Amino acid sequence: MKRTTIYLDPELELLLKLEARRSKKPVAEIIREVLRKGITPKRPRSRYAGAFDSGHTTDAERFEEVLEELGFGDPENS
Repeated sequence: MKRTTIYLDPELELLLKLEARRSKKPVAEIIREVLRKGITPKRPRSRYAGAFDSGHTTDAERFEEVLEELGFGDPENS
C-alpha cells in the first residue's frame, strides 16, 4: 500500500472517527472502503455501442414479428 495525506474539515473528521469507533475498524480502512465504493473503474465502451438501431423501441414485445422479418421460422428459408 502507498501512504498518502488527506485534509478533512473538522466535521468530516469527527464523523470518520465516530464511524471507526462504531464499526471497530481503523480510520484508514474506512477511508479505503468508502473510496472503493465511490470510485469504480471505467470500462472502455465499445465503439459500436449504440451504432445499430432497429427503429423500434418495443422489439422485445414483438419478438415473433422480428424473427419473421429476419427469416426465422419461415419454411422457405429452412
